[in-house]
Amino acid sequence: MTDFTARRTMMVDTQIRPSDVTKFPIIEAMLSVPREEFVPADKIDSAYVEENVDLGGSRVVLEPRTLAKMLDALDIQADELVLDLGCGLGYSSAVMARMAEAVVAVEDDEARADEAQAALSRAGADNVAVHVGALAEGAAKHGPYDVVVLQGAAEHLPEAIIDQVKEGGRIAALMVEGALGTVKIGYKIDGVMSWRFAFNAGAPVLPGFERHQAFTL
Repeated sequence: MTDFTARRTMMVDTQIRPSDVTKFPIIEAMLSVPREEFVPADKIDSAYVEENVDLGGSRVVLEPRTLAKMLDALDIQADELVLDLGCGLGYSSAVMARMAEAVVAVEDDEARADEAQAALSRAGADNVAVHVGALAEGAAKHGPYDVVVLQGAAEHLPEAIIDQVKEGGRIAALMVEGALGTVKIGYKIDGVMSWRFAFNAGAPVLPGFERHQAFTL
């Protein structure tokens, strides 16, 4: 029988701490949330590997290091509302639920959303609301949000998402150009997003976040 608690500790000690992630709430959340409960049953042995876990249909559970470094840069506070775009089976939402006041998790696949809701309930993450809908539309009815996190890459950010960031709020987005992926943190100041580089990472582009190709005749 696999000792997932030991694997969690090893993940934190070999992937998270060496990436200069030292904030206690992040370490505590990643030691506590059972990542194996939030991956497909046939990928359970890959739950703690140092890579993205494939969910099918170009969707992934981001590798632990990428998520941890995003959270480190965002510095989520206990009174903040978070929008988690592309929550998959809910792992990122469960982790952030331990730091934030509440999380709204958006998933575009109804069956996946149901699985996420069940896994989040088992994990006791009762301050997460799972919203089914297009990822690029967010969940405006619950917003605006202090923090927005993309669980996948983007070639561009839809205005609908930027509009849901509170004034003074921030967004973590893995922006890709060609093969290069960089996580950037955006701060909304006077209604405009100001971006700074955080670190390099890779993931598939989320549906609805592709750069629109110009039509040519």
